[in-house]
Order: sequence, then C-alpha cells, then structure tokens
Amino acid sequence: MASLRAKAPNLAQARRLQRELRAAVRTDDDFGPVRAVAGTDVGFADGGSTARGAVVLLSFPGLEILERALVARPVDFPYIPGYLSFRELPVLLDALARLRRAPDLVLCDGQGLAHPRRFGIACHLGVATGLPSVGVAKSRLVGSYREPARAKGSASPLLHDGERIGTVLRSRAGVSPLFVSGGHRVSLAAAERYTLACCTRYRLPETTRAAHRLASGWRRPGHGAS
Repeated sequence: MASLRAKAPNLAQARRLQRELRAAVRTDDDFGPVRAVAGTDVGFADGGSTARGAVVLLSFPGLEILERALVARPVDFPYIPGYLSFRELPVLLDALARLRRAPDLVLCDGQGLAHPRRFGIACHLGVATGLPSVGVAKSRLVGSYREPARAKGSASPLLHDGERIGTVLRSRAGVSPLFVSGGHRVSLAAAERYTLACCTRYRLPETTRAAHRLASGWRRPGHGAS
C-alpha cells in the first residue's frame, strides 16, 4: 500500500485513513482451506528507532514451522494507542513480501475490529494485502466484557458502543484471556476457532509465539527469509 511505504502520515491523516479504509473490511468468511497460517510480531532496537518485523509461516493444523522472514526498517511513526498499524505495518509488509508462499490466514499480534474506529492492525494488514486476517491481542484496547469461565475455550462477548466487536477468549485454563476480533475476510466465529486451534500448551497461539521468538532473537540487520 503506497500510503504506508511513502512518507508517514500525521495523526489527523492517519485517523482519516483508518476511517476511509474501514469501508473495505470484509467480516464474512471469504477464504479457502487453511493449510498454512502466519503469525506476526514486531520488536524494536536502537532505542526504539528501528523496527524488526517478523513473520513466521506454520503448517495447519500441525503448527510446524515452514518458513520465516525478518526485516529491519527505521521507525517513522510514534507509539500512539489506536494507531499501531502506522508504526508496525510497514515492516510487516516488507517481511510478508519475503515469504515464498503466501499464508492462507494471518494471526496478527494486535487488534482487528476491536478498535475505536474498527480498524486495528489486523484489519489494516488484511486490506493492504488482501489476506484473510485475525486480530489476537494480549490486552483490551476498548470495550467492556464479563470475565469468561476459567476453562480453556471459555469466551464472553467484547462490547463497545452497543456493538459486539470481538471475543474475550480463554486460551488456556486459569490464565488471562486473549482479545480476539476479525481482521479482514474472517468472521468472528472463525477468528475464535482458528485462534483456539493455534493455542496448544500456552496462552498465546503458536503463530504469535514463533513470531515473537524470531523478532526477539534478531541479531543481524538484513537477515531475510529462511
């Protein structure tokens, strides 16, 4: 997307762009068989001035690593809650471009529709790439909910301004829940189902865990797909 690869927008432009692109988001299931699922994560180095974008492609349902990509890029947008995609998406798009095989589904470490303007990073990535995407966040950005039961798979609606924007999902018994929402071309029910299917023994999906390990373990700028 040209707007993410050119000069970074200011805050007013970013807000306007979110509202404009929101109209392109699809909330129905528009994807085929899922045989390869990707996870994304971004780390930061050099005092926060360099973003390290990591994308890991895993088999589904086996969750074996098929491919990895790491990319470094200077950060040109500040950290502002609700505008994560303008800070992190450019480097993730570069990393996705390094993959030899396109994922059938992307689980993003961040919000999808569970966002003040219904356009979190999972929506932005999905619209920018056309890929089916899901937001799997570790914390709530907006909305209210009742704590789900403590058993794995327990869930409760995440509500904001009278609208259901996501699901609070217990991915492992007795641990803090995840905040799941559709990104693009994926319904909320499917988002819940695939997120839970990617969670094994841990709170976070294996997609997110693999991408986080890659981003955190980065050492050499320019290291590409492997």
